[in-house]
Amino acid sequence: MSAWGRKIVLILLPIIGPLSGSKPIPSSRIYPSALNKPSVESIKPTFANPLDSILRTTAALASVVRQPDKYELQVIYTRINRDAQRRPIFTQYSHRLNERAYFNPASLVKLPVAVLALEKLNRLRQYTPQLTRASIMVTGAAGRCQTPVPFAAPPDSDRVASVGNYIKRMLLVSDNQAYNRLYEFLGQQYLHGRLVQLGLPRVRITRRFAPCDTAANRCTNPISFYNATGTLLYTQPAACNPHPLAPPLGRITKGRAYQVGGKIVLQPYDFTTANYLPLQAVNDLLQRVLFPEVSPGSKALQLSTADYAFLQKYLGSTPAESGFKPLASRQYFPAYKKYLYYGRQPKAESQLGLRIYNIVGMSHGFLSDCAYFSDSKTGVEFMLSAVLYVNSDETINDGKYEYQTTGLPFLSALGKTLYAYEKAQMRLKAR
Repeated sequence: MSAWGRKIVLILLPIIGPLSGSKPIPSSRIYPSALNKPSVESIKPTFANPLDSILRTTAALASVVRQPDKYELQVIYTRINRDAQRRPIFTQYSHRLNERAYFNPASLVKLPVAVLALEKLNRLRQYTPQLTRASIMVTGAAGRCQTPVPFAAPPDSDRVASVGNYIKRMLLVSDNQAYNRLYEFLGQQYLHGRLVQLGLPRVRITRRFAPCDTAANRCTNPISFYNATGTLLYTQPAACNPHPLAPPLGRITKGRAYQVGGKIVLQPYDFTTANYLPLQAVNDLLQRVLFPEVSPGSKALQLSTADYAFLQKYLGSTPAESGFKPLASRQYFPAYKKYLYYGRQPKAESQLGLRIYNIVGMSHGFLSDCAYFSDSKTGVEFMLSAVLYVNSDETINDGKYEYQTTGLPFLSALGKTLYAYEKAQMRLKAR
């Protein structure tokens, strides 16, 4: 049987572990635990990997699937069943999943940064009980590529600079400045030290979303927290990571050319020191946030019940329904970041009963979405994560990517196809 078709049965939900070796992750794993509306009724997927059959027999997907070298597609599909006590049982299938097939994670890194920022607050609260995710966060500047956010206590709490509001912005509309502030709050050393503890020693989150060089990104701003009356609660000095983090995949280049300053440089673009977050890692982290009852005890996230509820709410909300006033505008339509079903179509009609909890990425021609689907009307639930590369001219940073013509339509079709397949399986069970 091929490397894509092997099946492994595990007894416990796996810890997100160190990434090792160059072999693709097996295409099927079982985790028992404490554009067009596709037609899937006729699909007869193989037992070993139904995802592979679905991808290859669905017309809206096949053109991308049949060109792996061009589109570099990776997919994780996780079926979810419930036991008699309603505990989830996860069965994972994958297509061309390979941790060494680099893709730029773009905004996918906002999920681990949000999680670790809440964890850090919880640790600090042991010494400063008044500190909360609503505390006013003041950011200073102490070096190159650092910009400040001064103290302000507006009457509208949604407009306060705080960890909670930054996370809302990140999860609802993928706000880059909010990410930068929490990256600076964590700092490179703390961030990666915690990733090691969580079993992710090779994940790299080393950059702001700003034109900072590698050395500047190793240094982070001084930060202080205050209450609404201006009383200082906690202060954190500026910090620099003295030890550059080794790139886990060695030197990484993509494309044939790149654009800088309006000029085309005829050589591959270097991603060696860029952020690195494999699809399996972010998929597993999302699963742990949404299903904390099945997280491994020894490496469980250090979050409170309220933290989990907070993250789950804003992963699953649209900007308008979130109640977060700064984002209540037509610019942020319901399908703004729900690629794996709606394809970011401003006029897409919401599927009644369907809730999608997700994190997305879009940068340098890479398009990704990691999502959990839950339908309150049909009982369908599953997870789906995918990334593909849509850059036909192989030029990085020229702004000429096929997001709208190829990438988003593909992700929309993929999500709708798997959703329809899951509904079909529910009907078969009911017979």
